[in-house]
Amino acid sequence: VQLVESGGGRVPAGTSLLLSCAASGFILDDYVIGWFRQGRGIEREGLACFSSLEDRTEYSEVTRGRVTVTTDLAKKTVYLQMSSVQLEDAAVYYCAARPRTNSFHFCRKTDFQFWGQGTRVRVTS
Repeated sequence: VQLVESGGGRVPAGTSLLLSCAASGFILDDYVIGWFRQGRGIEREGLACFSSLEDRTEYSEVTRGRVTVTTDLAKKTVYLQMSSVQLEDAAVYYCAARPRTNSFHFCRKTDFQFWGQGTRVRVTS
């Protein structure tokens, strides 16, 4: 299982952000993909989770409706788009995967077994 995030960098506040998570080494339908982030001095927090087989996406309240998850199943890539980026959105963003059947919980951080290396987002004012 391999997950590679990309799309981080410097982002002006108030603009939009698009991150990619390229998945390989597993069948996407068999896993739940999660997006998480960790800001400086902050515990890693969940943003959204997605299941292609269930056609199900859940979003956390952290980003108050500013996040949208989309996919390109042919490319096995899951995207995270965030609108109206704010200074407090600066963080390292991770995608993660867990087997779809390994938990009753859909988006619990501790259930995710495989993690990408993360992509850092810096927000400029």
